[in-house]
Amino acid sequence: MRATFTHLSLNVTDLGFYKDLLAHLGIRVVAEYKYGFGMTDSTVGVWVFKAQPQYQKGPFHRKAIGVNHIAFRTKSRGDVDALYRDYLLPRKIPVLYGGPADHPEYEPGYYAVYFEDPDRIKIEVMYLP
Repeated sequence: MRATFTHLSLNVTDLGFYKDLLAHLGIRVVAEYKYGFGMTDSTVGVWVFKAQPQYQKGPFHRKAIGVNHIAFRTKSRGDVDALYRDYLLPRKIPVLYGGPADHPEYEPGYYAVYFEDPDRIKIEVMYLP
């Protein structure tokens, strides 16, 4: 058997954060609901829903059981830099680890920027030649 990854479903407190970020990354809306939406890049879907109030209490920590981080791959280092410059900085979204940087400890040419969503889920936007 061979399976492929089809979608990720997230429960969050801030739907607007994800709708704005995913649209900026070129991922398009395919479904909208009262408490969420689905978006796709035509290969993988991301479904984002508003967490019910009784489940919004944290704290979330990426080192606990569950999601560690979500990564998006770009086509160039320039795309990573543009996201940092044109999206993260104007929105005052704090970056982790000092901003975009090379990470040869992962693979040669690995270049990424890391930041957190309002619930502290870590997001990575990376390039790998």
